[in-house]
Amino acid sequence: MEEHEAKSKKAEANPFLSRGCCQPPRVGQKNDQIFKNRCSKFDAFNWFGKIPLPSGHVPFDVVEVRFKNSRKDFFRSTSDMNLLTGDIVAVEASPGHDIGIVSMAGDIVKLQLRTKGVNPASDEIRKVYRRARITDVEKWIAAVELEVSTMFKSREIAEGLGLSMKINDVEYQGDNTKAIFYYTADDRVDFRELIKVLAEEFKIRIEMRQIGARQEASRLGGIGSCGRELCCATWISQFHSVTTQAARVQQLSLNPQKLAGQCSKLKCCLNYEYETYLDALKDFPDTETILQTRKGEAIHQKTDIFNKLMWFSYTHEPNNQMAIPVENVIRIIGQNKNGELPPNLEDFSNITEQKTHFENGNLHDEMSYLDHS
Repeated sequence: MEEHEAKSKKAEANPFLSRGCCQPPRVGQKNDQIFKNRCSKFDAFNWFGKIPLPSGHVPFDVVEVRFKNSRKDFFRSTSDMNLLTGDIVAVEASPGHDIGIVSMAGDIVKLQLRTKGVNPASDEIRKVYRRARITDVEKWIAAVELEVSTMFKSREIAEGLGLSMKINDVEYQGDNTKAIFYYTADDRVDFRELIKVLAEEFKIRIEMRQIGARQEASRLGGIGSCGRELCCATWISQFHSVTTQAARVQQLSLNPQKLAGQCSKLKCCLNYEYETYLDALKDFPDTETILQTRKGEAIHQKTDIFNKLMWFSYTHEPNNQMAIPVENVIRIIGQNKNGELPPNLEDFSNITEQKTHFENGNLHDEMSYLDHS
């Protein structure tokens, strides 16, 4: 029990976890171990890390710097800095300077710039001023330690002003002169009065940024219905739209309570197997097709995609369902197109399902397996 409490206190004592730091930085000590690849979901593996540069090749002068949570940006350094991943640096900000951690350096940054659509020669890329000094780290630590208390206080102020908004996170700039307040709101919010009150209360410049429900969930974190940490809080770095079509293709019940995540939007994991299902369904005939037999017409009821079974029932016996392999369904459709009518569906079916009896007030299915060998 004591060991568990000690671990909890240790975790609470590190407000830099949201910046990808395994341990809080310390003034006057080497901070080369605060950044490790397992700390941040926004890490990228450096494929060129162990490949030496050709002779005469000038190292790439742009580095990627990580700040709090999902905020990252590119900065231009000078060749004499020789920055490495994990270095704490002071970078250009507006106004003043900010403190961040180099998350990527070297020629691998060129690929990242291409992915983000940023021109390496652009004048809009700001500068790296220097490696962080002791005074820079002192200010940075003091600023970060204010973030939680500032967030709770700002929520009270917003509520007192009657604003229908929720402040989810606060990020102080490294020089303690500016703070970004991230918030969510259903409607447009006039926060001009709020900015005045916050600036007077905290004596800093205020910047308000609205984020969506998915971004809010990724910042707050939590446990999903699968029992794992939220994907958006652990590894998803880019959000893609999720539609109910993904649920329909996977034969899922359109139940909002089961399909919605903690952000009240459709779960991102609905997209994970969507393309696999689309691939599998290419071999299936149209479910609107009616099968013609001498015993009667049969309509589609449900599909078992990965077992390649389609369930049909006669229109005059809707409770009597039969699982027919896809190749047999295609064969029946081909016979129908040629004007032929097979005697019945039972000759093509592996399994029949008949809903015939009640037990303890519930309807139960009877299954029987047919052997056509």
